[in-house]
Amino acid sequence: MKSPAALRHSLHERLYHEARAYAGDADRPLAAYTGLMGTYATAVLATAAAARATRRPLPAPGLWDVTLSALATHQLGRLVAKDPVTSPLRAPFTRFEGTSGPAELDEEVRGTGARKAIGELLSCPFCTGLWIATGITAGTLFAPRATRLATATLSALAAADLLHFARAALQRAAGETS
Repeated sequence: MKSPAALRHSLHERLYHEARAYAGDADRPLAAYTGLMGTYATAVLATAAAARATRRPLPAPGLWDVTLSALATHQLGRLVAKDPVTSPLRAPFTRFEGTSGPAELDEEVRGTGARKAIGELLSCPFCTGLWIATGITAGTLFAPRATRLATATLSALAAADLLHFARAALQRAAGETS
């Protein structure tokens, strides 16, 4: 029978070879992704345990709540991943490349391992969406009024951004016809 150290080494070798077989020559930090998934799962389980321990009733979100949460998740995801003001959060994990749209930055993920995985998470609005939506859900459990206020505010900002884009498009169209 193998010793625990030999079993760990054997498992490590198998995981390493599977990661190489999956990624080929690409730098895919699977171990770091696994760590991020573990962090997310731990946060969800801790939230569920705290809700149960405090006997929080599960909310029954209606269509309006889901709409506000979706708009807020979208808007906060864009703010975290693309906004110039939040670039200090991403700076340890990304490199500034330029702008990619109105009030949005184009950044390249840098580093390897956990640094790269966190950079990919923080610079991708789609990737941050799950974490943000989960945070909003936790907020509806523990601070429903404050969470609803925050989601309403972020939703209003999303609608305002849409109006900015619509106005700019109308101005471009009017300029093209004159």
